[in-house]
Amino acid sequence: MKSQAESSERVKGLFNITVTPFSSNGVIDFQALSEGIERVLSIGYDGLLIGGTYGEFSTMNTEERVAVFQAVMDQVNNRVPVLLCTAHSDSRVVFDLTKLAGELGGLPMVTAPYVSEVNDDHIYDFFQRTSKLSPTGIMIYNAPGIGITLSPNLICKLAEIDGMVALKQGDLNPTSVDILSGRLHGKIRILAASDLALLGPLAIGFDGVSSTNSCALPELIHAIYHAIASGDAQESGRLQRLWYPLRELARTFGQPQTTKTIMNLRGWTGGHVRSPLLDLNDVQTAEVYKALSDLASDADASVSLAA
Repeated sequence: MKSQAESSERVKGLFNITVTPFSSNGVIDFQALSEGIERVLSIGYDGLLIGGTYGEFSTMNTEERVAVFQAVMDQVNNRVPVLLCTAHSDSRVVFDLTKLAGELGGLPMVTAPYVSEVNDDHIYDFFQRTSKLSPTGIMIYNAPGIGITLSPNLICKLAEIDGMVALKQGDLNPTSVDILSGRLHGKIRILAASDLALLGPLAIGFDGVSSTNSCALPELIHAIYHAIASGDAQESGRLQRLWYPLRELARTFGQPQTTKTIMNLRGWTGGHVRSPLLDLNDVQTAEVYKALSDLASDADASVSLAA
């Protein structure tokens, strides 16, 4: 992407939140990263989200994040839009990564700096400064799990800043979804941040969804998204219910470690997580395997275990 207008046009649909595969000694496995990207693109995903919360950006140093950005953008070569997470507690790092992400042709995805005693005026000033750095515009990333939850009123104010083209909304409670859809629909692109609760936001008018579990269940998540996008609420609900047991385990054991475990069980390379996260233990992995086997036995789920 080269401009804000192009970002606004293309940032919609189903985005894969790409996990970052680490080897057992913590090294980024770029080959596995590349394979995972090609897998979802071959199925027909509309875009990628790189180095996000479940991409474990907070465990990587700046040099590693830059290397991942550059490798992915070279590989994708503008085939699909790419969201590049530039979050950090240090605004200087955010500014540098945001400038790079825009220059590479990605859309920088920016959180408020997660520091103590930051207020709405600080956040507004920060986004105003950041918006000037990227030729492709900025995506606001409302990420409650990182520490700051932006209110709907503040998000609507931020959306008026020149250069704000999209929002990735992590607070998916019905009231927030209703307010943002009602006030921002048609003004900026809005993506639901989680596939654990994707149907409601899409039904009410969000422009798309980002999915971590699509790394592990790419066929099923793709089918669910396209069912709801085509207006078949009954079919999308049926498909979403199919993987409820795995969603429960993901909520219990945490993401991205559960997602990586499923990938590994399917014969793909999900790799390991980095500290402070922990890989699933043998008992947890057995529970995931049982739920995945049950899902694979349902032909309608379009999921099969690797031999």
